[in-house]
Amino acid sequence: MAQRQVGETAQESRIPVVVAAGQCVERGGGVDVVDLAARAAGEALDLAPKLADDLDRLSFVDALSPTGKAPAATLARRLGLRPTVVEKSTIGGNTPQWLVARAAADIAAGGLATTLVVGAEAIASRRARTAPSTAPAADLEPDPVVGDGRDGVSPQEAAVGLGLPIHVYPMLESALAHRHGRSHEQQRAELGRLLAPFTEVAAQHPQAWFPAARTADEIARPASDNRLTAEPYTLRMNAVLAVDQGAALLVTSLAAARRAGVADRAVFVWSGAQANDAWFVPTRPELDRSPGIAAAGGAALEAAGIEVDGLDRFDLYSCFPVAVEFATEALGVAVDDPRGLTVTGGLPYFGGPGNNYTTHGIATLTDVLREEGGTGLATGLGWFATKHAVGIYGATPPPRGFVAGDTDGAQAAIDANALELADTHEGNAVVDAATVAYDREGAVTAAPAYLRLPDGRRLVAAANPDELAGLAGAQLVGATVHVSGEVPTYRVSSAPPTDTRHEEPT
Repeated sequence: MAQRQVGETAQESRIPVVVAAGQCVERGGGVDVVDLAARAAGEALDLAPKLADDLDRLSFVDALSPTGKAPAATLARRLGLRPTVVEKSTIGGNTPQWLVARAAADIAAGGLATTLVVGAEAIASRRARTAPSTAPAADLEPDPVVGDGRDGVSPQEAAVGLGLPIHVYPMLESALAHRHGRSHEQQRAELGRLLAPFTEVAAQHPQAWFPAARTADEIARPASDNRLTAEPYTLRMNAVLAVDQGAALLVTSLAAARRAGVADRAVFVWSGAQANDAWFVPTRPELDRSPGIAAAGGAALEAAGIEVDGLDRFDLYSCFPVAVEFATEALGVAVDDPRGLTVTGGLPYFGGPGNNYTTHGIATLTDVLREEGGTGLATGLGWFATKHAVGIYGATPPPRGFVAGDTDGAQAAIDANALELADTHEGNAVVDAATVAYDREGAVTAAPAYLRLPDGRRLVAAANPDELAGLAGAQLVGATVHVSGEVPTYRVSSAPPTDTRHEEPT
């Protein structure tokens, strides 16, 4: 940790700020994760070069692309950095915000001066087979791992082949649509209106993967170039993982920023809070909302001493539309709020670089606040709307200094209310959430469901294979089904309501 200088106030040495951010996008392929992370980190460090020699910690956001055992140490070596600590995170889109809040808390406690949070994805290069094959140096030890590394898929879900975000998030959307009394077609129309403004923001962002504005109809209407993926989602409603993007944040104390001559670039970290929903999705009593986001968001706002109406900007995590809907409801923000819900354009349009999207969100948010002033809120989530992190940032110092939000009581209540999961069942059950998944040719491939048993327990089940084709377009939530088998499968025992016939994707 850097030593405090004569004349520097103790208060300033404990005020956390973001002084620089770097973002990059590579459209030509031929890059790996460390390449992109180095570009982004180099851009951030170029804005505050004197902080490079005083780096206490380098935190590398876990990547889906191969990085070897020591991406943080490899990056530090490539950039000539000598941080006291190198580490990488566990999986989860919540981790960048969690890492920033953790750094801010350490700075406020006097245990840290400067840290670099950095991550990247090179999935586009991997899929194009242009990513370089690089082996980490043999002399590097594995990076220590920080964060909550629990598996997000329950054994019961794994048993029926359920565990992909492209299936689980549409199931949550189905529960929300059912609460509002909407068919799949009606819900798609609502989601098109929700997401069209996101595309307009992405169209103006220099690092966006798809910088093109689209209409609500272009997003919502199934078509040959916008096939249905899993009810009610079309392709343009899904996060895009196949990107080559990197982002980095330089977090330090106001005192260190003054020493480095970059205090005029300071954006203040006002507060941060974390909470989880019931860990496994089918154990959540209500599948159409997120008490975890409500807990983290409420705690962050309370800690910062600000009401949601007093915020100027938002960047809400948007891997799938339901994540945005959960966040707006939990925070008390209208889906058409004139302040906007994203500063990047969101994961389906800006790009969804694995666990690192929120680094881009915070980077863009702090750049906007640095230019425009005001305050902003960023969210991140991991697994299946499971792990939540919320941060509040301001162009001016926080009235209370940095405060970590307290979610202990709310978390205990969430955990205590989790439902019991059953392994098998013979008899009737009611569908609480479900989706119908399609292949590229429009054929039904699966129809997983979360079912409520007569005794109140939940069961995870798959549709009987011989019924799959007949489930196309079906909104199953609320239907009664018959379950059997050691690995639970269901048959529809009362005709489910269906959408008006839609154009099948090709």
